[in-house]
Amino acid sequence: MSAMRRHRRTAPAAALALAALLGLSAGHAGAGPEQVAADGDGRPLRIQGSVVVVEPDIELSEVTAGGMTEPRRDWSEAARRRYPTAVAERLAAAGVGRRPDFDVPDDLPASSRLGQVLRLNEAVALSIAYHARPGSELATKGDRLDWTLGGGVSELRAATGADYALFTYVRDSYASDGRKALRVLGLVAGAAFGGVVDIGGGRQVGVATLVDLRNGRVVWFNRIARQTGDLRDEAGARATAGELLQGLPL
Repeated sequence: MSAMRRHRRTAPAAALALAALLGLSAGHAGAGPEQVAADGDGRPLRIQGSVVVVEPDIELSEVTAGGMTEPRRDWSEAARRRYPTAVAERLAAAGVGRRPDFDVPDDLPASSRLGQVLRLNEAVALSIAYHARPGSELATKGDRLDWTLGGGVSELRAATGADYALFTYVRDSYASDGRKALRVLGLVAGAAFGGVVDIGGGRQVGVATLVDLRNGRVVWFNRIARQTGDLRDEAGARATAGELLQGLPL
């Protein structure tokens, strides 16, 4: 499939998610806290069935000396291959049953039932990320993970045969050599004048959701927003998967 066509199809929702997560990273760097839905007795739910990893929505960029963010196709395509492999390794180590990864068709109409489910999950993941911020909790939900995609998820279950779907959205950026040099100069100048001047470098932000395809319920959610992490190599992909999948209800 064409990674670039996939990115263009999801660009509007991805841009909104990125904006929300950048807001999170300003004062709440790091991972989580992850959330797990509870059953009728208040006990955390656990995975009971097979999981399909839906093609992740990932884009990697380079931050120029002037602070502009330029997408890097080579980095992004490599990350879209490495991240699912890292996730598969983690699920296999935990003994979770898996279905073959689901690649979203390039020509999938956004208005199709499956297309609508994918877009809905993006919107729900964004909403959860926003309301997971301290002080932004919904009065009707509090700190409970109480979200659903509805019965339309049956389309994805029919297409994959899985009981759960794992969705991931990541935007990762890295400072160019010029940006790194300016950042060092800023820190040195700030120290010389008794202050701290940090123009910043790259950052890694992302959200992940696990959805029960039998009823549409979001059973787990996590997010990361940090200035570390690297999806450009296998070790970095494993580390990012480890951070983003923290608290997965195995």
